[in-house]
Amino acid sequence: MMASLADQVIWITGASSGIGEALAAEYARYGARLVLSARRREELERVRDALVNADQHLVLPLDLSDVDAMSAAVEQVMARFGRLDQVVHNGGISQRSLVRDTGVAVDQRIMAVNYFGAVALTKAVLPVFRAAKAGRFVVVTSLVGELPTPLRSAYSASKHALHGFFEALRAEEYDEGIRVTLVMPGFIRTQVSVNALVGDGSAQGTMDAAQEQGLAAEECARRVVEAVQRGRDQVIIAGRERMGVYLKRWCPPLYRRLIRKIKVT
Repeated sequence: MMASLADQVIWITGASSGIGEALAAEYARYGARLVLSARRREELERVRDALVNADQHLVLPLDLSDVDAMSAAVEQVMARFGRLDQVVHNGGISQRSLVRDTGVAVDQRIMAVNYFGAVALTKAVLPVFRAAKAGRFVVVTSLVGELPTPLRSAYSASKHALHGFFEALRAEEYDEGIRVTLVMPGFIRTQVSVNALVGDGSAQGTMDAAQEQGLAAEECARRVVEAVQRGRDQVIIAGRERMGVYLKRWCPPLYRRLIRKIKVT
């Protein structure tokens, strides 16, 4: 059954561009009230001003690597709306560098944003959801959360970690009315590869060919919201690259041979 999103309060991280921006537009279209978070206030305000019922949405700048900021951020949301129904963990950084060329500081940066940021925000929100006996975490991971590929060692590790954390949380909090939807996008046409970190911590600065040919962010957002409304536990949103999930599951030796040679950018 399709659940109504009208008047729900939904908090989206990484809302200033890409999938996050598209999700904001899609959720707003269904009548949700949004909390829009990312580091850049001006970009968040641009996104908000383009939404349906713009004055109903809260711009809340947030650096996911600042775990100490999460409790105060939750307090601001509750002060404004008095409730919170969903948290969409979408903020993150990708990577395009070989293990041997990647400084440990880059691994730490990616884990701090992609994993520990989501964990810290989840723990700050959890008492709110438990008190309400309801709430959903929508976790935008990646297909590499199940399909590690070259050039994405730290990124893949961070997404694997999210899967482990939120599968455990799902089991622990199910009887408290708390639900989890894991979203695994493949190649989506966003700036994620342009902003991806290379070995020295700088941005790659170029668009991957595979990314450029991927699904539109708006189509990805439509499928995410549909999965959430249907109460799905997990959804893969990808083109033919999704077949790798089944190949790895049913014929891992063949998958491992192919992944050494296949073009992943």
